[in-house]
Amino acid sequence: MSILINILKSDRRCLWKFIYNLGWKGITGFNKFQKRKKRGENFPAFQFISVTNDCNLACQGCWVTKGEKCTNLDLPAINKIITDSKRQGSYFFGILGGEPLMYRDLFNLFRAHPDCYFQLFTNGTLLTDKVAAELRKLANVTPLISLEGNEVVADIRRGSNQVFQRTLRAIEMATANRLITGVAISVCKSNIEMALSDEFIEMLHNRGVIYLWYYIYRPTGENPHYELALSSDDILRLRQFLVDGRTKYPLVLIDSYWGADGEPFCPAAEGLSHHINPEGNIEPCPVVQFSCDNIRNGDIKDVYENSTFIRDFKSEVNQQTKGCILMENPAWLAKFAADHQAINTSNRPGLPEQLANGCMVCSHGSCPKIPERSWIYRMAKKRAFFGLGAYG
Repeated sequence: MSILINILKSDRRCLWKFIYNLGWKGITGFNKFQKRKKRGENFPAFQFISVTNDCNLACQGCWVTKGEKCTNLDLPAINKIITDSKRQGSYFFGILGGEPLMYRDLFNLFRAHPDCYFQLFTNGTLLTDKVAAELRKLANVTPLISLEGNEVVADIRRGSNQVFQRTLRAIEMATANRLITGVAISVCKSNIEMALSDEFIEMLHNRGVIYLWYYIYRPTGENPHYELALSSDDILRLRQFLVDGRTKYPLVLIDSYWGADGEPFCPAAEGLSHHINPEGNIEPCPVVQFSCDNIRNGDIKDVYENSTFIRDFKSEVNQQTKGCILMENPAWLAKFAADHQAINTSNRPGLPEQLANGCMVCSHGSCPKIPERSWIYRMAKKRAFFGLGAYG
């Protein structure tokens, strides 16, 4: 009931577009994806677009490397992705960076597609009252604000100062403007106690947050910080917390790792979601930074359908693991990319060697099956993208 109270406090137009653009169109789009999948087609249910690799923070384990200069995906290219995707019944897009609020044409993008729904992945430090007010006018965007720890941990994880308080201010700006507001946390060794606490849930609920998205920390980027990776016991603890919490906490708790019956899966290997980087390269997911295909090579459906790289990734990864291949077998990933002559899209020349010699850590694939107890979550995970489509 208290979840419903926070939802009903939302702006009416924001709530309507959330229900129609995200909910109804999401369900119908997911059904179309399931039919495509049965026909052996490659086009995903959802796509995640990194509009820029520019960022104002330097987070531990971040896969984004700017390189010699900032790269932005131009607005006409993004409009083409979205227009081509709508023809396939896909109206939901995750907008990533870098920090997407540093992308000059961001609001023009949202404005150009009022029939779509966007999830804005942001560190929150640039989410001012003015930004939140503009998002309320647009009504088709939910900010997903990353909160990585308390006053001490957040600064270390984010490589900056006063990040925790700046993030809380962003949440307050978003909820004060009555946006459908979410918070994301990448659970690692340094923040797991906070992430899995009653106090954390209560703090977010009291600030008007509607949903909380749990990710598992994946060591990658220039400084992977493998010491932050969760153990198999930690992951089991997280999974049990989610299953139990969905029956008692006043927030919607989301993951993108386990199905309704508790079976682990990789969204990219299932073909649910793929990632387009700021240069237009199509990658299996944001952390698998190899590509053989670019959105500028034609109609995006044709690009996907002609992609041997994406097709083979889906079939071969599932033979290796139901978890995260980057975490469980990085050397295999490096060989797979080399065998397909995929280009390294990371801006880190040493990525293949880093993977070939990389640490193997536990992912969600190590977790025993724990079925969902909540019938609402079971139904949603079977019938809609809720809890499925995002990068994990």
